Amino acid sequence: MLELRDVVCRYGQVTALKGVSLAVGKGQLVALIGANGAGKTTTLKAISGLLHPTSGTIVFDGHDITDASARAILSLGLAHCPEGRHVFPQMTVLENLEMGCYLRTDRREIAADMARVFDQFPRLAERRQQPAGTLSGGEQQMLAIGRALMSRPKLILFDEPSLGLAPAIVERTFDIVSSIRASGTTVLMVEQNASAALNMCDHAYLLESGSLALEGSGRELIDNPHVRTAYLAG
Repeated sequence: MLELRDVVCRYGQVTALKGVSLAVGKGQLVALIGANGAGKTTTLKAISGLLHPTSGTIVFDGHDITDASARAILSLGLAHCPEGRHVFPQMTVLENLEMGCYLRTDRREIAADMARVFDQFPRLAERRQQPAGTLSGGEQQMLAIGRALMSRPKLILFDEPSLGLAPAIVERTFDIVSSIRASGTTVLMVEQNASAALNMCDHAYLLESGSLALEGSGRELIDNPHVRTAYLAG
């Protein structure tokens, strides 16, 4: 469903991605792990159109999206749930969710999807008229996920979904990501909690200093001595 071929990304004179190639199959949950500054967020930005590669190719669902706009990529069914949630703080919960479907015109289906989001996240239903900026960190994460779901994506990019959340909320967040995958939506997830990511994924990639260092099943990376020492210690 998604393929990156020799993707290079630069910020000025700094090369953030150095020929990255990876693939995500339909229905898979794929994890991208690595240290801070390894290029994980840059990879997701390149996929979602927030950053255009210097060279290389990105193909999503049969479409070359290498130089496509973020709007065009979203319209193809690829949603991005960014690091730090980035909800619209002055807008209500309901208005934030409506922003997730602004490219859609199927009002009846939009209403059905809104009902499903509120059913999955009852706390959001309770706070639908509350400004998003007044929600807790965990509630804002649920809102960001719900907003992404409102676009009816074929694939969701998650960037550090557990970052800054309390342990109990982290577990709930991973359960939600797993349920999204179980419903048939493909997932590519960047996650600081390497152990959790590797235990729940179908396939994983390790990114180091802008280059792919390892790939394999979650279990294969868990059993790799380098991964265990550098990313799973403690």
